[in-house]
Amino acid sequence: MIRNLAYLVFVAIIISLSSCRNDFDFQPSTGGLEFSRDTIYLDTVFTNIGSSTYTLKVFNNSSNNISIPNLALAKGLNSKYRMTVDGMQGNEGKIFNNVELLAKDSMYIFIETTADIADANPTDFLYTDQIQFGVGSNLQTVELVTLIQDAVFLYPQRNGSVTESIPFGEDAIYGFFLDENDAVNGNEYHWTNTKPYVVYGYAGVDSGKTLTIDPGARVHFHESSGILVANGGSIKANGTLSNQIIFEGDRLEPGFAETPGQWGAIWMTPGSTGNEFNYVTVKNSIIGLWIQDSDATINNTQIYNSSNFGIYGQTARITGENVVVNSAGQVAVACTLGGSYAFKHSTFNNNWPSSKQVSLLIDNYYINNNQELAFDLVKAEFDNCIIYGSNQVQFLVNRATTSNVFNYQLNNCLLKFNNVGNQFTTNPDYQFNDGVHYNGITLNANPKFYNVAKNKLNIEETSAAVGLGNNSFLVPIDIMGVNRTSPPDLGAYQNAAKSE
Repeated sequence: MIRNLAYLVFVAIIISLSSCRNDFDFQPSTGGLEFSRDTIYLDTVFTNIGSSTYTLKVFNNSSNNISIPNLALAKGLNSKYRMTVDGMQGNEGKIFNNVELLAKDSMYIFIETTADIADANPTDFLYTDQIQFGVGSNLQTVELVTLIQDAVFLYPQRNGSVTESIPFGEDAIYGFFLDENDAVNGNEYHWTNTKPYVVYGYAGVDSGKTLTIDPGARVHFHESSGILVANGGSIKANGTLSNQIIFEGDRLEPGFAETPGQWGAIWMTPGSTGNEFNYVTVKNSIIGLWIQDSDATINNTQIYNSSNFGIYGQTARITGENVVVNSAGQVAVACTLGGSYAFKHSTFNNNWPSSKQVSLLIDNYYINNNQELAFDLVKAEFDNCIIYGSNQVQFLVNRATTSNVFNYQLNNCLLKFNNVGNQFTTNPDYQFNDGVHYNGITLNANPKFYNVAKNKLNIEETSAAVGLGNNSFLVPIDIMGVNRTSPPDLGAYQNAAKSE
């Protein structure tokens, strides 16, 4: 009896609920939708390379369940945009019919594009369309706008199942050697500023060849890509103050503007020679400039947001003036395995959010199978420089236990080095008034950078670095083209007041 009664109650509830299911009755939309944005600007894309996915949220704030009779791209099936509407693909992602939306509810539309430069407006290179909701007098629209750049694409060729690679010792690097007579790109050893370059894999500079990069060139690297300069090869990237060369990733959305580790490195392998960088910006790599047993001149160059090293020298021979390196997951500037290094009027800063990262490292050995392998540090000189960062210690010296040459000197530098716990007190490599390795050192004073997070390492008028430089190491013009005063400020920048 109790079981029968329970059954009857259950049936009654079902009947009651089914009799009042008018909440699932849908009325035609009358144009009262609201949108999270009225225009969606999809960030810059390269020709025929798909964009990231962008999101539009659509709100039904009315008390009625509605059915949108037509939700489509204005250009229909010919549109270069694609949509997903609440998980539905519709007709090729272009046209959707009778899309239902409950009262006081919302839905997501995801938009992406793959367009060619030929699809864009020839005057402004914009490709546009709109999402249309409804028809006739109830029509509502959301605009879509994308900037399309034509580009030179460089990538490994495929021959059947075999993909081109660069031999490297016993290994092979995913990449390709540039070609002076490529059927599509012409001379790939000369990069101009006419179009951006998009690189997949490592673009190899072969022995006896020189990659010349013109002022104003923009180079975008895909994930795990970069430039590899082989033994006997050279790279010469010489921009100007008003027309700098920029190396960065191929993710152009604002969210990736300062994201480290998006691509590999500009890698000068052992035996490369005559490498030059002047008025160059390197952003968001794993290693900015990787220089192995080779030489490089680095002037008026900025390296930002490297997930490992900004400049990584290994038995390298490097000279640098007006160099700025900011933020690296290991070391901003690493002078390792000996070599010869000389930097003047440079700014090295590391605000990586960890306690182990430093701005400057000098060493002359490594450990292999518990055996110390040492090299000669012929020279490591830093003159009129700023070496700073968020951690207490921003400078490390690692000397081999052998009698190998180990010459280093810091002259007239602002250096962050707080000897917390007195762990360095008796270490002879950190006696900052010894007159042999250190002269004119200013410890732990604030350089007052404009905005480290935005890579603005200009110094303020009240910076502790103002007027502390030594004229003996003067580089007459700073990285911004400003004449330095006598005595000059430390680092790559004269302070703003003096530049006005």
